[in-house]
Amino acid sequence: MPQLPEDEAYLQRALELARQSAGMASPNPTVGCLLVRGDDVLGAGAHDYDAFDHAEIAALKHAGQRGLDLHGATAYVTLEPCSHHGRTGPCADALIAAGIARCVVAALDPNPQVSGSGLAKMRAAGIVVDVLNRASALAHEARRINDAFAFSITRGRPFVTLKAALSVDGMLAPPTALRKAGAPHWLTGEAARADVQHLRHAHDAILTGIGTVLADDPLLTDRSGLERRRPLLRVVLDSDLRTPLESAIVRSAQDDLLVVCHPFAPTEKETALRERGADVLRINGEAGRPQLDAVLEELDHRKLNSVMIESGTGVNGALLSANLVDKVVLYFAEAELGADAVGFATGGVSPYELQQRLTRLERQAYAHGSGEDVRVSGYLHDPWARAS
Repeated sequence: MPQLPEDEAYLQRALELARQSAGMASPNPTVGCLLVRGDDVLGAGAHDYDAFDHAEIAALKHAGQRGLDLHGATAYVTLEPCSHHGRTGPCADALIAAGIARCVVAALDPNPQVSGSGLAKMRAAGIVVDVLNRASALAHEARRINDAFAFSITRGRPFVTLKAALSVDGMLAPPTALRKAGAPHWLTGEAARADVQHLRHAHDAILTGIGTVLADDPLLTDRSGLERRRPLLRVVLDSDLRTPLESAIVRSAQDDLLVVCHPFAPTEKETALRERGADVLRINGEAGRPQLDAVLEELDHRKLNSVMIESGTGVNGALLSANLVDKVVLYFAEAELGADAVGFATGGVSPYELQQRLTRLERQAYAHGSGEDVRVSGYLHDPWARAS
């Protein structure tokens, strides 16, 4: 375990670098690295997938551009330096070659096939290697920012987060008869909605159902204003290809829309959607509906580590019933919608009962002019359970 009083502060800075690479690193993990000697930061870097360089290499290059000698320095890395050849060479080898004397690591590589080998390689070269205790807050945060990577590499499917904005009585929207067609009904204030945009930014894909498209006409884009290396893929479950060609999601399609239907959906509608920049995927299923695990398998083949669900009662219920939801994020407004409103999920799933099943429960309040919204989040599956 790290012993020096400055270790925590430098790891915090490395974690901030890693957070800044959200949206830029997937399908690789988000990683930050700081190179320090004495009180001087010699180099800093974060992983950017398109730039190829891992965080350690980016930090080494940063120091090299400044003409700095790294012998005797300490490397602070949020995730274990890799030891294998992939798109790049092993980062552990690069740190050894640079003359690093010590390496402080916040979390091990979640891949059981390589976890610990980077540490072993550095120790064999005489580098002092310290690893955070898994129970520490910093280690928890280092793992949390790579939940999706850890889950996808050990489970073979994307990490699924179900997000919903709800009334205080656990409803999604007012009764259909009281709503204006094709327009969203906002329950939460601006601060909570801004947080949703950051949540979208941290995901590779967003999934909804045709019911939500017809009722709300949503865009489902990442409007966080933050840079990302590839567009947020918008996925619509639409068995019969009823997605309107004039809908906002189709009109804005730029190779970032995937419509999933059953094998017998109209071919002429598929052609029209493709002409407008959408992709169409036919997947077998039951009762005319695409098989959900097959949809997730397809997204995994496309190297998408994380999927955020923003949908209605039917899709929420189907995913929960199939045990395909891994994390839940619920935003509760103070408004009450009543028993006739649109429920959270089919099958009688109550969001309050669902909360009782969550682990690592967290709460956060967002104040606004007429009150406050409360975000409740937690896990149904531990993304690191199969990691070393």
